[in-house]
Amino acid sequence: MNIPAKPQLLVINAGSSSIKFALFSTAPIVTAIFEGEISGIGHSGSCFSVRGADSGDTLQRTFAVPDRVTAVNVLVDWLAARLEPASLAAIAHRVVHGGVHVAACEKIDGALLGALYDCATADPEHLPQELHLIEMLRRRYPDVTHIACFDSAFHAGMPAVASMMAIPHRYYDAGVRRFGYHGLSCAYLMRQLGSIIGPDAAAGKVILAHLGGGASVTAVQGGQSRDTTMGFSPAGGIAMGNRSGDIDPGLAWHCFRNEAMEPARFNHMLNHESGLLGVSGSSGDLRELMARQHTDPRAAQAVELFCYQARKAIGAMAAAIKGVTTLVFTAGVGANSAEARERICEGLAHIGVRLDPARNAANAALISADDSLVSVRIIDTDEQWMIAEEARMLLRQDNGSDAGREVHG
Repeated sequence: MNIPAKPQLLVINAGSSSIKFALFSTAPIVTAIFEGEISGIGHSGSCFSVRGADSGDTLQRTFAVPDRVTAVNVLVDWLAARLEPASLAAIAHRVVHGGVHVAACEKIDGALLGALYDCATADPEHLPQELHLIEMLRRRYPDVTHIACFDSAFHAGMPAVASMMAIPHRYYDAGVRRFGYHGLSCAYLMRQLGSIIGPDAAAGKVILAHLGGGASVTAVQGGQSRDTTMGFSPAGGIAMGNRSGDIDPGLAWHCFRNEAMEPARFNHMLNHESGLLGVSGSSGDLRELMARQHTDPRAAQAVELFCYQARKAIGAMAAAIKGVTTLVFTAGVGANSAEARERICEGLAHIGVRLDPARNAANAALISADDSLVSVRIIDTDEQWMIAEEARMLLRQDNGSDAGREVHG
């Protein structure tokens, strides 16, 4: 494939209740032209928003988007009016995972699609939506290269002891394991960390706390994932906005036996009615709950639970890699809530974490105290940029270029 003189990459990042998208120029470096999102899918107040350097690429509309199919149609129609196929070097899709044998980034063909459909049962909340979007955009842009960037790929090298579940070994042999997620975010954070503190320091013992509506904590050593809280599906790990995190397996039997709950209903409960929303009974947004915690006991309970589980996960990840030199907070809560970071870190002094209150309150890039044994940092993540960069590298490899990787910033 010949890359156009002014190549553009369209990035698609589909979630369970939103679709994010972005257009990037890759000449001379990966730079965003516009970024957008359809949020609140399934609600009457769904929002279609686009932000771009050009005023013509900036808009915000609120209207009902009742389901995922409608959301996909809205996005595809808008893109078709905005983008000429000849302007696109590729369309890069975030795919939650592709099983055991996929690379970080692959061109999409019939064989790969078949393998992805076989994996869809592992994550019914994300993968079917992603596959539907891929199919529609392949039909709309049949002559454009489509690329899958896998969110679990960063964790593919985890030791077997971290990826294996304590169930009959035949499942592990069949590819059932703890895959780990937020891998694109992890890859971006490690790249940025290397540019900030240098590659040697970034190769130390690093813990990444991606805390937002979805939340995970990952242990990295030597630049490689060693363990992470999310497991077989993105519903595992610590409590999240609407997702339960890890639960006792006996709960499934309890709900079946005492409530005659069907498997699909149980899955919906864990992915959409649990986490902070389930505990508080009112919201899955930690910032809303923090605003009400002094007058709403259940909101206070949800906040306490989230901070406790995040703190416990950081401690567990430090144990997995036998220490920590750098702790990074990112995503909506991690990068923006000084209170959440303070409450999480106040119980981590035993592993060398000590915050500087003023730096933390200011959301500074470095928030640890000068005498803290662990460097604590805030780095904003950018999964869309990471997808575009991985796709750019794949295209350059196909063209025989030895151009190096870029650092975003």
